Amino acid sequence: MKAIVYQHFGSPDILECHEVEKPVPGHDEVLIKVRAASINPLDWKMMKGGPLLFRLMLGMRKGKIKRPGVDVAGEVEAAGKNVTQFKAGDAVFGTCKGAFAEYGIAKTATLAIKPEDLTFEEAAAAPVAALTALQGLRDKGRVRSGQSVLINGAAGGVGTFAVQMAKSFGANVTGVCSTKNVDLVRSLGADRVIDYTQDDVTAGRGQFDIVLDCVGNHSFSEWRRALRPKGILVGVGASPGVGLARILGGLIGALVQSLFVSQKFRFFIAKANQDDLIAVGELMAGRKVQAVIDRRYPLSEAREAFRYVEQGHARGKVIINPEC
Repeated sequence: MKAIVYQHFGSPDILECHEVEKPVPGHDEVLIKVRAASINPLDWKMMKGGPLLFRLMLGMRKGKIKRPGVDVAGEVEAAGKNVTQFKAGDAVFGTCKGAFAEYGIAKTATLAIKPEDLTFEEAAAAPVAALTALQGLRDKGRVRSGQSVLINGAAGGVGTFAVQMAKSFGANVTGVCSTKNVDLVRSLGADRVIDYTQDDVTAGRGQFDIVLDCVGNHSFSEWRRALRPKGILVGVGASPGVGLARILGGLIGALVQSLFVSQKFRFFIAKANQDDLIAVGELMAGRKVQAVIDRRYPLSEAREAFRYVEQGHARGKVIINPEC
């Protein structure tokens, strides 16, 4: 089968479309015939490797073949002997190993049945980004109807889902984006849109109960000006090019500072689970939330897809299709 692979860290130039052995599912896994996959920031950050500490955390040595890709939608080709929830032919979406390929392997706990009304591309756009938005707002921000919510990075992969989800929870939503994306964010249901090239997004004067920060370009001290006295800042992203040491320093500083003030800072990485995937699927099937797809690339153009996403200006999600 064809798959995107790389053997060392670097730029998108390291990505190759090669023939590799078709994977075999374990006892609790399924083999998925990939119909669509999508790129997340973590995909290209892992490709680049980053600082030495990050490379050690990844546990990757030169020469070890890496198959990128997590978000997936497709059809179950085969199931392990312990799998009872899914069978061959089922249309599913969720997370898997090596999604940028014709076939990928997934654990059943990170998959859900794809709603019939969703295309494979729409479903593939959802897993990591939509789960991050859902868990960030619902679990970390504890959003309630009537609250004022600000989404920083509202035109990105997580942000486009977050604007719509916050509205579905009954919140009053403010989206922050660049000039070219103002109309898009407004079309997603934002009650107010701030163009960050024109206005200081942290000069909110205590307007917001929750800030979901998908960018990481402001400190907790700066966001405190925009938060209400018991407001919550939920951090889910970091600006492209920011070093790991700076990111960790900012996180630690914010967590310590929030211990001594009324506003709170919470940072997390979304975890794929079947219940939340089902919840996302229901929101999308009911058209309360829709995937925003910016561009589509075949496997053979994975390098170009990664270069585009790495620039940090994608509107919503970028899809990779298995044709090579």
